[in-house]
Amino acid sequence: MNSNNRDISILLVDDDEINNFISIKLIKKALLSTEIVACLNGKFAIEQLIEMQKKGLDKLPDYILLDINMPIMNGWEFLDEYVRLNIDPLGKTKIFIISSSVFSNDINKARSYPLVKSFISKPLSVEKIREMFEIANQA
Repeated sequence: MNSNNRDISILLVDDDEINNFISIKLIKKALLSTEIVACLNGKFAIEQLIEMQKKGLDKLPDYILLDINMPIMNGWEFLDEYVRLNIDPLGKTKIFIISSSVFSNDINKARSYPLVKSFISKPLSVEKIREMFEIANQA
């Protein structure tokens, strides 16, 4: 649980439904008190975030796990729109790129975004998830 006694909220943005199913199972195994919403593309995720924001900045997720290669709106376009719309003016949400890409230009591009905490290679594992949240808690 979070320090304010509520579940950790996660927005998972990935176009692969099977991967989402597996990721959700792994996250719930690694972190007991989680609330996870999955979106299949960046555009839908932005729409979800705008709705959350309207209800109050405290309704934004604690974490966003973002794939890069998706239809409609990819991860880079999502990040640009997220910044443009100033969705999280207080910096509450920590964003992680979760990708199967092994290209150094993708890893370097992820590092160029100050709001991206880390680049995590797929496939996810319980160990990678725990490590990711340790990084997030140090930031």
